[in-house]
Amino acid sequence: MGAEQVILILLGALAGGLVNGLTGFGTALTALGIWIYAIPPTVAASLAIICSVVSQTQTLHLIWRKIDWKRALVFLVPGLIGVPIGTLLLPHIDPRLFKFGIGCFLIVYPSYVLLRKRQIESAWGGMAANGFVGFGGGILGGLTGLSGVLPIVWTDIRGWSKEERRSVVQSYNMAIVSLALVSHAASGLLTRQVALDAVIALPATIAGAWSGAFLYRRLADRGYQRAVMVLLLVSGLGLIWTAAT
Repeated sequence: MGAEQVILILLGALAGGLVNGLTGFGTALTALGIWIYAIPPTVAASLAIICSVVSQTQTLHLIWRKIDWKRALVFLVPGLIGVPIGTLLLPHIDPRLFKFGIGCFLIVYPSYVLLRKRQIESAWGGMAANGFVGFGGGILGGLTGLSGVLPIVWTDIRGWSKEERRSVVQSYNMAIVSLALVSHAASGLLTRQVALDAVIALPATIAGAWSGAFLYRRLADRGYQRAVMVLLLVSGLGLIWTAAT
């Protein structure tokens, strides 16, 4: 492994940890756009899941007492069902088409949120819709560790506060990526290269998560929402860029 690859792995891990510490999700969204230039896509997907689990554990104390388990489990149980489905789909998905599709979604919705004049609050679909979103997030989590994308958008549509959103998204994301890690291990995706790359990435991931948690404590609801949407928008642009190159 060359010095350039090591630097890219460290940069992706640091950025992913910082975003995860700040928002409660986003390791894969942030890191994959950088890692794709250094390591194969399947290795990058497994590494993103490992780093996501580690960064989640660093900031779990921020939301543990605020978790509404009745609400969270409606997302979580269907999500856990979706994870192995996503893992089974991984070898059969065209990575360019997948990144392009997710990237377009991550440009359109955040742009709308950043431009709208007032917060929306919709209870449409109730718990059934929450469960469906959780299931879709589980599939994305099994594919690439992007389990937080659908829930974070959906909790914005619900109009929940910063604490409500993060407590649901982080508890959900923690469980989903943990199962995704087990699923990748059972599928033989945790290779020697993944282990070596994880040794390089994890210290930067942890440092980034601590820094992000520091910033999170200083954000109000509106600031948190805008930070999340800017992250999604930039990530969408990055996914489309990597899909086109």
